[in-house]
Amino acid sequence: MSYIHLLPDWPGFRWSETGITAPLAAVRHRQGRLIGRMESLGFERRNEAILATLTDDVIKSSEIEGEALDREQVRSSIARRLGMDIAGTIHTDRNVEGVVEMMLDATQNFAKPLTEGRLFDWHAALFPTGRSGLTRITVGAWRLDTEGPMQVVSGPYGRERVHYEAPAAERLAGEMSSFLAWFEDRNECDAVIKAALAHLWYVTIHPFDDGNGRIARAIADMALARSEGSAQRFYSMSAEIQQRRKGYYDILEKTQKGDLDVTEWLTWFLDCLDGAITRSETELQHVLEKARFWEAHRETYLNDRQRLMLNKLLDGFEGKLTSSKWAIIAKCSQDTALRDIEALITSGILEKEPAGGRSTSYRRPR
Repeated sequence: MSYIHLLPDWPGFRWSETGITAPLAAVRHRQGRLIGRMESLGFERRNEAILATLTDDVIKSSEIEGEALDREQVRSSIARRLGMDIAGTIHTDRNVEGVVEMMLDATQNFAKPLTEGRLFDWHAALFPTGRSGLTRITVGAWRLDTEGPMQVVSGPYGRERVHYEAPAAERLAGEMSSFLAWFEDRNECDAVIKAALAHLWYVTIHPFDDGNGRIARAIADMALARSEGSAQRFYSMSAEIQQRRKGYYDILEKTQKGDLDVTEWLTWFLDCLDGAITRSETELQHVLEKARFWEAHRETYLNDRQRLMLNKLLDGFEGKLTSSKWAIIAKCSQDTALRDIEALITSGILEKEPAGGRSTSYRRPR
């Protein structure tokens, strides 16, 4: 099987300008419009939107790789590192801290050069124990291929399907040197196109034993931050890619087995970015509705437990809200939970759900 990194003109990517001019212009326009709308929000609401976006980005990038992170741990870690004052900060695991550290370094320090040492630091942060699951891997250094070539495979043992085989280990130093020099050439091409190419180029090299997908998406986010000249993130490419996961892997495989014409990959990436912005606009509407709720109840006395639980409801509480769940989440007695709920019912903030089931549940009035 031939792969693009084996072609004599690698990495001479080419594409049809007429094929991407219109979608690039459209997504650039939406990018600017979204940033303008977000900057019109007050400081507190803007921070809330940024926190929600970064939390989604970290969680969804890991989900793409089949790893589930605790949302509250991720949110707490990001808020602490950005100096945001939120209720209910909690202890976070090392693996969560590592992913958050990498993503924030990529987006908050987007203007700093991307170097070999910086990539090694990101990789070490992702794998603080030196293991991927139970397997010991090379951490903070390029892969060595001691157990054979780096391959992306699927299927049961003995009947594996090889989707892709990366460049051999002895090529990595030169390949990554070329990639990093290109990435830091700010005049190479439009910064959004650079984000798409950087994602594809890096994941094609696949320089580490593990974590390449997450690092590729962090590099793309870094390039997108450069395209906007801002560390403030208002949309999540990883959340959109996770929704299109099969298509994401399909287009990567097709492109890596192609002929260096990456028009189709660029078109897919721009469409995905457009979808991420649409998703963010929906989130913006949610942030504004939440702001209106708190403005409407600014004179209502609410204790910390009530504020905590109302925020969870406003953020999309999963399942039915019962007094038992309230007591567990707010860390109080059942009697205290009932008093909190009854006070909110009296204030018109909560109401009982229509009868049904063994436990009484509550919701916001509709």
